[in-house]
Amino acid sequence: MTRKGKRLTLIAAAGVVLSLAAALALGAMRDSIVFFHSPSEVLAGKVAKGTQLRVGGLVETGSVERSPEGLDIRFRVTDNATAVTVAYHGILPDLFREGQGVIVEGRWQGDAFAATTVLAKHDENYMPREVASALEAAKAASK
Repeated sequence: MTRKGKRLTLIAAAGVVLSLAAALALGAMRDSIVFFHSPSEVLAGKVAKGTQLRVGGLVETGSVERSPEGLDIRFRVTDNATAVTVAYHGILPDLFREGQGVIVEGRWQGDAFAATTVLAKHDENYMPREVASALEAAKAASK
């Protein structure tokens, strides 16, 4: 084999190894990517029990229940069509309140959502595009 042939073989082998490594890395990351879902999608069965995900909507008015210790909180997130119960242990963001836009990250347990992170909207005009479109779709579907 000539020098040029050896070099081309080496480059082709390196390309195959690099492609395989990239495919494995992307495959591993696909399982850890967290998607946004509305409460209607979660309750419709589009999410398997134990799945790590994000749920967004509004904190339902009158649904916030705090434990006497203050770190265990239960509330409901709604998209104005349906609502999902969320259980959270920790300190809530300062902007968290009823009627406020929120995104919770955690695991769907089948009957409630076990949140590990609670994110509240940061000003009066901001709402994540996904939350806004989910609220609009739920409002249109309920008419």
